[in-house]
Amino acid sequence: MNTSSNLVSVRLIVSDIRRVVGFYEAVLGAAAEWGNDDFAELVTPRGTLAVGTTRTVPLFGAGSAEPSLNRTAIIEFLVDDVDAEWARLRPRLAELGSAVVTEPTTMPWGNRALLFRDPEGTLVNVFTPVTDEARSKFSART
Repeated sequence: MNTSSNLVSVRLIVSDIRRVVGFYEAVLGAAAEWGNDDFAELVTPRGTLAVGTTRTVPLFGAGSAEPSLNRTAIIEFLVDDVDAEWARLRPRLAELGSAVVTEPTTMPWGNRALLFRDPEGTLVNVFTPVTDEARSKFSART
């Protein structure tokens, strides 16, 4: 891979774009930028979460993506305080169509992480580095 390559975005293909985009707007506390009724982006300082409907799939190749089947990827968001995010999100996750997988837990690699699923089943990890090594790792990437 070219060393000047940068990950710009991750795209989800979804059945119900309004519901999924609304979910991520609530999680991120930011408004989506809509390209049209079939495509929206949630832009963060480090990358973009793009969301497209199944009507966009033929543009990439018929059958190339299917909604609600992801069981391999985890979309991760670095936050200042995962416990504060848990307090903010906890009362809303069920109404947003989310299922909590793991309440805030300190992982062996030094991140405190909260895992839940978006309305179509994709895993979402909201985390805060809590050890010196983990904080150093992420501060070097900014």
